[in-house]
This record gives sequence, C-alpha cells and structure tokens, in this order.
Amino acid sequence: MADTAGRLRLGVNIDHVATVRNARGSAYPDPVRAAILAEEAGADGITAHLREDRRHISDRDIERLMEALTLPLNFEMAATDEMQRIALRHRPHAVCIVPERREERTTEGGLEVAREENRLAHFIAPLRDAGCRVSIFIAADRRQIEAAHRIGAAVVELHTGGYCDAHAEGHMAERDAELARLTDMAAFAHSLGLEVHAGHGLTYDTVQPIAALPQVMELNIGHFLIGEAIFRGLVPAIAEMRRLMDGART
Repeated sequence: MADTAGRLRLGVNIDHVATVRNARGSAYPDPVRAAILAEEAGADGITAHLREDRRHISDRDIERLMEALTLPLNFEMAATDEMQRIALRHRPHAVCIVPERREERTTEGGLEVAREENRLAHFIAPLRDAGCRVSIFIAADRRQIEAAHRIGAAVVELHTGGYCDAHAEGHMAERDAELARLTDMAAFAHSLGLEVHAGHGLTYDTVQPIAALPQVMELNIGHFLIGEAIFRGLVPAIAEMRRLMDGART
C-alpha cells in the first residue's frame, strides 16, 4: 500500500522555458537555469518532456539536466523505442509514459493503457529493471487504473485537464463532477497500492482541491508557472504555488 504520509511534492515542468528559447533559436532562456531556480523556490523535482519532434526540450537539455540537477528528474516520454533507448542511457529517477501526437499543442488526454496492456507491460519492464520509477499518465478512469496496476507501473498520474478546463470556462457543475471523479479514482488507485500523482492545467485557482486529496503524493505543474513567471519572476511564481499546496494539505 502506498504511503500517504509526508509532504506533497511539487514537480516543476520546464518544457516551455525551452519553447521560448527555441522561438529565437538562441541559447536562452536556459531550461537548466530554470531547474536550478525551481529548486531554490521549493520544487521537489523537475519534469521535462522530450518529444519526438523536439519542439521544446532537446537531447542536449536532458544530458545537461542529468549532469546539473540535485533534484530528481522526471522524464516524460512517449512509448517509443527511441525514447526507451534515451531513458535507459540516462536512467533518470522517474519516467512518465504519456500519449503523444505530432499535431497536438500539449498532451491531450491520458494514455490508453487498457487496449495496449501487453505492449506497455513489455515496454516498461526494462525501465523498471534499470531503476527508474515508472509512472503512467492516465485519465481518472477505473479501467485505466486497473490496467496500469496490472502492467506493473509504480505510479499513476491522473490527468486534471478536464477539471481545470471546466473551472476556466465557468462550468462549475462539470468542474465539481470532474473533481469528484478525481477524488474517487485517487482513492481507488491508492487502494491498489499505486502511488498517485496529478497534473495538467493546474493554476493558483485550481490547485488546492487537488492538493487536498490525501492520496495524491505529487503534482506536476509547468505551463502556468512559466507564464506566471513573466509577470512575477520564476522563483516567486513557484513559491506561491508551493504555499498554496502546503496550505491545502494542512
């Protein structure tokens, strides 16, 4: 059974620091510098998604992060042979398997585990054997959680995008229904012995109800924090998120 004691962890996704850098093809802003500042601000880990098309984080970024970080690196990746080879070469603390389509602006929806159990079980086995904590990014759906458990994942990260979108659009009944689903499925995943994480679209306005869920051990937040950093700076932006998370937990 996963332990629900201890501090709620914050993983800061630095992908969109690299997005801004790549827009000009320059060397700055540097995502590794952002990772170091995130630690100063109270982050517990760094998340980076190396996409097939390299639209933001690059191979060199992953190399430099592995060299420079004292925090754990959570390597988001699609379930492809190329990404598996990269993960096995670097052996980051954690890998999170996410769906990926070239045409999407960001990760849309959770991974379809139930339909691909056999393939994904074989895909994650060498990652687990290499010492990486394997997480599966999925919808808050019982069928997907059961499948993630069967294939041997240690962690499920529940997709909070529907909840956040409903809040942003003022659809409060839908928001509350999404929150209820997340609440129920966090408890269900925990009952199976899975560690529960959550993320996607979380903001200062939406983070506290998710942070208050006792089974959730880690939140991964990126785009909002990088956007907020434009106005208040990266360290204050992350520190405020940390404050809200801690307040919700206590």
